[in-house]
Amino acid sequence: MSQTITISVDAMGGDNGPRVVLDGARMFLTERPGLNFIFHGRQEELEPLIEEFPDLKKVSTIRHCDNVIAMDAKPSQALRKGRGNSSMWAALQSVKDEEADVAISCGNTGALMAMATFCLRPMEGIARPAIAAIWPTLRADTVVLDVGATVGGDGRQLVDFSILGAAMARALFDMKSPTVGLLNVGTEEVKGLDAVKEAAQFLSTATNAGMTYHGFVEGDDIGKGTVDVVVTEGFTGNIALKTAEGTARQVGTYLRMALKETLISKIGAFIARSALRALRRKMDPRTVNGGVFLGLNGIVIKSHGGTDAVGFKSALGLAYEMVRNRLKDKISEGMSRLGPLPEHEADDKELEAEST
Repeated sequence: MSQTITISVDAMGGDNGPRVVLDGARMFLTERPGLNFIFHGRQEELEPLIEEFPDLKKVSTIRHCDNVIAMDAKPSQALRKGRGNSSMWAALQSVKDEEADVAISCGNTGALMAMATFCLRPMEGIARPAIAAIWPTLRADTVVLDVGATVGGDGRQLVDFSILGAAMARALFDMKSPTVGLLNVGTEEVKGLDAVKEAAQFLSTATNAGMTYHGFVEGDDIGKGTVDVVVTEGFTGNIALKTAEGTARQVGTYLRMALKETLISKIGAFIARSALRALRRKMDPRTVNGGVFLGLNGIVIKSHGGTDAVGFKSALGLAYEMVRNRLKDKISEGMSRLGPLPEHEADDKELEAEST
């Protein structure tokens, strides 16, 4: 990788248009000079915007694409209509062609996963990719995966996800051997689905794998920060993610209502306003932002569709760290350290990309 990191951006994805994307890139560039950007999208919309940001314009290239993937498009439809001619595909193609080090999009999650899997292909030894989220906890941030890419899966796939999540934790948190837990309905060895038990049996005997297997964890362990990496399949992981997001909004609403009830509470809210703003940003998934597609021959970051410029800057920061800390190399290292792995079950179905 060259010293200058190049970020390929689907500038048309998301709910709020390209202005948020370019403004977020401008903000990030002030913090991390020495970057290049390739913005993919409609030239007539992007060129007037980038003229407003001269410093960003100096390090940016615009690649025209007429086709924009709708936020509600089905993955199969998006792949069929957007392959080779959409801003989302072009952002991924720049990574495949080694013009860029990482691709990022605020667009349709299912479509992005389908296109990324088809364009970049899974790494050798990985059957299906995963989406990893960074989860704020009482202890520190935790990596949780899969949160929606692969519904169901065998024990070997959970082992794959453990390798991927541990590599991300090593890259993001500078850990030598992050702790890994399998999400289960209890911590006892006899509990859980066969796939979870199978993965646990393998991980419990793994040594020198760049991770420390903790055992089973339950849902409340995610927020506690019991382990550095929580591993599950995409159906359960996506429900956990959406439940946490909904709970954060619920608590935030209750807090706002309580702080408006009396004069004393309003005065207290005014005094604590800076702390309350910090809490709101920490709990808002649009600002604590960025999911990482793991297990592909290229790094792909999914930014929240409803993010603002500050949130997109946060996602760019995640993209930067994944490249700078050699995420792909650390995944390969983890695979080689584990030695012979159990076989994947035969599965002829296409990869399911579930929108998050």
